[in-house]
Amino acid sequence: MNTLATEENKHQSNLERKGHPVLMDYVHALRPNQWTKNIVVLAALFFAFWDRSRGQPIDSTAFLKVPFAAFIFCIISSGIYILNDIKDINVDRNHPVKKNRPIPAGIIPFSRAWAMVFVLLGCGLTASFLLPHLFTAVMVTYIIIQIVYSYGLKQVAFVDVLVIASGFVLRAIAGAVAIPGITISPWLLLCTFLLALFLALCKRRHEKFSFEDAHRPSLEKYDQHLLDQLIAIVSACTIVSYAIYTLWPKTVEKFGTHSLGFTIPFVVFGIFRYLDLVYRHEKGDRPEIILLTDLPLLTNLALYAFSLYVIFSLHL
Repeated sequence: MNTLATEENKHQSNLERKGHPVLMDYVHALRPNQWTKNIVVLAALFFAFWDRSRGQPIDSTAFLKVPFAAFIFCIISSGIYILNDIKDINVDRNHPVKKNRPIPAGIIPFSRAWAMVFVLLGCGLTASFLLPHLFTAVMVTYIIIQIVYSYGLKQVAFVDVLVIASGFVLRAIAGAVAIPGITISPWLLLCTFLLALFLALCKRRHEKFSFEDAHRPSLEKYDQHLLDQLIAIVSACTIVSYAIYTLWPKTVEKFGTHSLGFTIPFVVFGIFRYLDLVYRHEKGDRPEIILLTDLPLLTNLALYAFSLYVIFSLHL
């Protein structure tokens, strides 16, 4: 009850400021909390840095190019988020949480929202020309897929979660093509896809369970029991795929160690903890927030990163 009262107070405050946006309203519309997704762009550089099979060290400019690529993804993804808010404005106005976003609440006028979309996408694509052409091609592909998703595919059950997962795969590819000479492992793409698909299915389950009457029509085509089975299947596939990747002969040859298998427990715990949050704590609707605020998950992630550093450092 207190949460609902708080949301109503926010909505009333938004109505009073309707048409009079301030700087923080524009920042809120960009959804900076979701920029954490773009950390995936850095994955290829991280693993390439420890790749012993490379004939030459990574160019020092890569440590500027890849973060720049992630920044471009932040700009373009924010443009897509605003476009999505414009498209779903009528549905979001009836949503208990999304109605407080600046665009559904009417704080940012329609004309300014459209201007933000064109400026963000235009600036992002222009900046992408400073990187290899393949990176620009990935960004164009991402934009096209996201536009098609916003204007149709998000209403198609199961296809919507596959599109969401493909967005993370494109992020991983973008990080690799931003630097000439880096080859991305298909195992990294597979694990990225499966993990993103797992998070997307958990998000749909939470929406189906909590906001069925106030959310997108595609949820009517989802069955909660089927979602539970799909989550179980994908979570198992994610763990198995990562385990095979760490023990795969080419992975051992690439990094010069058999010890990557010691990181498997961290992946298993991460999946188990997230499932616990989804099923016992009834969370899962905002994975970008959960991954930044849940102490067990943050601790597990820190230990995973530290174990990778130790393993790679010992086998230089």
